Amino acid sequence: MKKIILPSHYNYVGVFLTFGCQLNCSYCVNRYKKANPKYKQLTTEDWIKGLNRLELKDDLPITLQGGEPTLYPGFYDIVNGIKPETNIDILTNAMFDVDEFIKRIKPDRCRRNSPYASIRISYHPERMELTSTMEKVLKLLDNGYSVGVWIVDHPRDTKVANICYELLIQEKIDCRMKEFLGEYEDKNYGTYFYPKAVDGKPKHCLCKPSELLIAPDGSIHRCHYELYNN
Repeated sequence: MKKIILPSHYNYVGVFLTFGCQLNCSYCVNRYKKANPKYKQLTTEDWIKGLNRLELKDDLPITLQGGEPTLYPGFYDIVNGIKPETNIDILTNAMFDVDEFIKRIKPDRCRRNSPYASIRISYHPERMELTSTMEKVLKLLDNGYSVGVWIVDHPRDTKVANICYELLIQEKIDCRMKEFLGEYEDKNYGTYFYPKAVDGKPKHCLCKPSELLIAPDGSIHRCHYELYNN
């Protein structure tokens, strides 16, 4: 099959293996407002075949995400089946078996020269428990993995989020606050070029796609709104 060469201005490759997740957060962007992303799933073999067609710049990784990407049955096979010269990042909630993860993925498979960790754990105070998450992060770090924690700063949970942030920093874990995008108690939160973009209300946008967004069925979408709304 022919190689796929991305335009030079593309700066992100988001691979949504599945929209399944264990958490069911009340503010989940995948189901925000009327979003209902139901897709059939590609086979493991088709994912590997398709992703290996991509010719990417050295500093442009494939980012496996979801939902929770480790829920996809062939997750480990995909990670290990992507050609070794292609960098891989993983966005996860870390609700996986950490011993199996260590056994099946080598630390250098998800490590590159970057200002942020290749394995980024999205921490949701509404649904997650800090102690168990921290234990997993520390175990992964002790085994040589590039790991960081990004806390979703929902306005309802800001106090708890700040406490979690301080505890993670005390353990010398790379931790960042992740801006909440959306509406809460009739107020919009987050930074937008188009303020109503999260609701899909703008009728005309001057956006030029700079991201390759691949849905669970392999279809390609030009923005996150269209991805989430199928």
